[in-house]
Amino acid sequence: MSRPSYRQHMRAILGLGLPLIGSHVAQFAIALTDAVMLGWYSVEALAAEVLGGTLFFVLFIMGSGFAWAVMPMVASAASSGEAAQVRRVTRMGLWASAFFGLLTLPAMLGARAVFGWLGQAPATSALAADYLGIAGWAILPALMVMVLKSCLAALERTAVVLWVTLAAVALNIVINYALIFGNFGMPEMGVRGAALASLMVNLAAMAALVAHVIRVMPEHAIFRRLWRPDWEALGRVFRLGWPIGLTNLAEMGLFAAASVMMGWLGTLPLAAHGIALQVTSVMFMVHLGLSNVATVRAGQAQGRGDIEGLRDGAKVVLAVSGTVALLTVIVFLAVPEVLIGLFLSPDDPDRAAVIAIGVTLLAAAALFQVVDAAQVMALGLSRGVQDTRVPMVIAALSYWAVGAPVSYLLGFVLGLGGPGIWLGLAAGLALAGVFMLARFWGWSVPRPEAQRR
Repeated sequence: MSRPSYRQHMRAILGLGLPLIGSHVAQFAIALTDAVMLGWYSVEALAAEVLGGTLFFVLFIMGSGFAWAVMPMVASAASSGEAAQVRRVTRMGLWASAFFGLLTLPAMLGARAVFGWLGQAPATSALAADYLGIAGWAILPALMVMVLKSCLAALERTAVVLWVTLAAVALNIVINYALIFGNFGMPEMGVRGAALASLMVNLAAMAALVAHVIRVMPEHAIFRRLWRPDWEALGRVFRLGWPIGLTNLAEMGLFAAASVMMGWLGTLPLAAHGIALQVTSVMFMVHLGLSNVATVRAGQAQGRGDIEGLRDGAKVVLAVSGTVALLTVIVFLAVPEVLIGLFLSPDDPDRAAVIAIGVTLLAAAALFQVVDAAQVMALGLSRGVQDTRVPMVIAALSYWAVGAPVSYLLGFVLGLGGPGIWLGLAAGLALAGVFMLARFWGWSVPRPEAQRR
């Protein structure tokens, strides 16, 4: 069989990647619409959602490690013709995610004490705790959705993932409009309305994906005898998934630490930080979708024993991600006021101050777009070849031995404020990107000629 050309790799990556990118952007749009609609409701409600949503997302992204472990395992099993492993791995991914979700509930339901301990403003902490008292329960269906999406993506059934996520965005907007502002005869609930909408939307998405898997994929029998433990498969999911979860925690924890530090600067800097984070995260979802493509393609190549295909595919997906990152830099520097202004009511008295702070944060964010893309792509490729423990160590050291201390040093010791905090993020991400790419090319992927010898 002839070696695929770079053009063929590009077609395969875009064919798999565009629906995945769309689904990630759509998934993030749920949080984005929460931020936009709460920003139009009040700056205080937006700041509370930023704080509460950050804690939820940190725990959610950590628990998603088990779901992301399912992706390369299913891709490799399907590529090598081991159909039974697809079922076993997915089931135990659901088990591991459910256990993790239950363990996180006390932290979210008791979040007011957590925020007080972190030095956040009492009024903002109280509103954020109200938000998590409802939205915290959504972590269980949200993690189940992640596992099913990972399985479907690994089997290249990405269209349904996209359509279910788009439907969830539309449903979230309608319920937010009703419950945040008190429309359609519903009570005006503010931040609690956004929390209830998130819970309802995640339950609906889970139900839709379960129904699809049962109806369209009966040959895999994913849910048959779901209650039966499969300790061997659960162990493999756990061993691959916990380093991914801790890597996710290291990165998202860094951004959460930045949110805490921005909270020390006041409500307006925290609100501007939340908006800037939403804007940058939209573009991060593009890279995350490409990272998932890298994981699936690398897992498939590993299942086939195709080292040349693995290397060539990695080069192409890195080039696509790098191009997106450079375009993002241009947008962030060209129209920052427009991007920040979308999240604020024209009549808000704090609008000008929040925009002024947000513009400086987006300028700092432009500096780390390329390195952020590099590190998330390196993680996706490493996970595809089931190399997760060393990248976890690299992430922890880069983000917490460098990123967080530099953020504090620049933001508070040197007095740069919010931009200094974000420049510290850039330093941690840059270090992670360099070392993770070196790890992938230098260790994870042997040269074809070395393999032949």
